Amino acid sequence: MEDNKRDLALFNIALDSKLRGCDLVKLLVSDVMSGGVVMRRALVTQQKTGSPVQFEITEGTRKSVLDWINFKGLNYSSYLFPSAKVPGEHICTRQYNRIFHGWIEKLGLDPTLYSTHTMRRTKAYLIYKKTKNLRVVQLLLGHKKLESTVR
Repeated sequence: MEDNKRDLALFNIALDSKLRGCDLVKLLVSDVMSGGVVMRRALVTQQKTGSPVQFEITEGTRKSVLDWINFKGLNYSSYLFPSAKVPGEHICTRQYNRIFHGWIEKLGLDPTLYSTHTMRRTKAYLIYKKTKNLRVVQLLLGHKKLESTVR
């Protein structure tokens, strides 16, 4: 994946952001970048809940996202992951799903066991495993109900 700047940036930001696919594909460069620098934290309003969710962008992710932005020549009003087929649009969730399943197949994993939502859960699970704090995970995922986080 290191040879594919878009996929590396997409993979990293999907893990760090813990966003649903519908929100991930709609990220704008301005959501993650300010003053020519990829921010350490970003704030995005989720489509499903209408709630804002803040996430940390780790150093490795910042580097891969900046490399992608520079490689593609994106500006602040551009989608972070623009469509190759429709100018001015973002990749669709279906395309993100195809990309994701390509990663799963390359890893030799059973694609029926994983979905793009797996990316949303992965970091949240690791944080819970380390902290045992469901409330923190609830806030990170932007869930309104703790029951959703537990599930």
